[in-house]
Amino acid sequence: MGNVPATEFKAKCLELMDRVAERRETFVITKRGKPVARLVPVERKPKGSIFGWMRGKATITGDIVSPTMPDAEAEILEEWAELNAPDEPRGEPHRRKLVKARRSPA
Repeated sequence: MGNVPATEFKAKCLELMDRVAERRETFVITKRGKPVARLVPVERKPKGSIFGWMRGKATITGDIVSPTMPDAEAEILEEWAELNAPDEPRGEPHRRKLVKARRSPA
């Protein structure tokens, strides 16, 4: 850790910043012999992997395989759907026949 007067820091600021970044040095900037600021390297956090970044954030709250409602309620819903079904016969829906207009030869 070196002491650098403010006038020298002003003249060599970019050079000192490069030394701090490359060599991980620390400088104390002084004004009239008294320390006023410290130039230190930034702590770099290691870049994490994208895999597993949500680990521990979710919880299992129940069974995802079994039905969500009892069988009796499911049967009631099926009956309701059958009662409210349209009166059209099952199978392919009715399709309208498209009639192509014939063009007269020009």
